[in-house]
Amino acid sequence: MTISPESVFKALSDSTRLRCLVLLDEEDVLCVCELTHAIGVPQPKMSRHLALLRESGLVADQRRGQWIFYRINPALPAWVREVLRQTTAACGGMSPYSEDRSRLDAMDGRPGRGCAA
Repeated sequence: MTISPESVFKALSDSTRLRCLVLLDEEDVLCVCELTHAIGVPQPKMSRHLALLRESGLVADQRRGQWIFYRINPALPAWVREVLRQTTAACGGMSPYSEDRSRLDAMDGRPGRGCAA
């Protein structure tokens, strides 16, 4: 997969997209509703950001019933995976990333976590 440094850093330059990528890197797979809940943005705004991440090649999506799940694209080059890994490690305990994590952990009825999907 070919991905340009410009597209990676453009995606990382937006706070909402960066917060999505950090959560996805930590969780592996998340539904739009989980990301919306954790980050606290309206669903249409989240969907626009996820579409940009998908178009950039950073995330992949998969429909499961009524849910659309996102994950870090497994075909990313090693250098991009390393940038994301280092970014996630650096952001872990910082605000707003730690609050996103807490809201996600406290979310009831998460798709794919025991509720009907």
